[in-house]
Amino acid sequence: MAVLPIRISGDPVLHSPASDVTVFDDTLRQLVADMFETMDAAPGVGLAAPQVGVPLRLFTYGWVDDDDVEHRGVAINPVLLISPPPVAESDEDSDAEGCLSFPGERFPLVRSTDALLRAVDLDQKPFEIAASGWLARIFQHEFDHLGGILYVDRLEFIYGRRASKIARKRGWTEPGSSWMPGVDDLDA
Repeated sequence: MAVLPIRISGDPVLHSPASDVTVFDDTLRQLVADMFETMDAAPGVGLAAPQVGVPLRLFTYGWVDDDDVEHRGVAINPVLLISPPPVAESDEDSDAEGCLSFPGERFPLVRSTDALLRAVDLDQKPFEIAASGWLARIFQHEFDHLGGILYVDRLEFIYGRRASKIARKRGWTEPGSSWMPGVDDLDA
């Protein structure tokens, strides 16, 4: 296993829809193992393949809830069904979200409270997970990456403006920026 560099906001792979996974082989297994290692080293609670420069529809997730239940897995070729998001302004505390591809920043974003994830695992076995709260947020965030959407693309105007200013200031509007978990000193 290896820790992979994580692409930053301006990279084109982050802004293009990913392709379905069609080949389930040792190369895919290695990619998933590397993604778990990268996600854990970052540290993060989710990582989509485009974030490591691979334009495929898959993401890893790993999070322990308040009841000490671990939610960890890989979702390949996922479909995500969500409840309508609440009609409300975002709250800077309860709705704060971050992204490994926009490292060191957090902005509030209203998300749906419930989601139903349908995908296959590495053995092409279909599964379904009904999620609520933080896990539903993780699934929505990672699923967005597979469609070429970063969470900063969904922010309310004032926060979107701040994110754009940060991206310009840090040079994240151009392709080729990345950071290496465990090496670079960035907080996500």
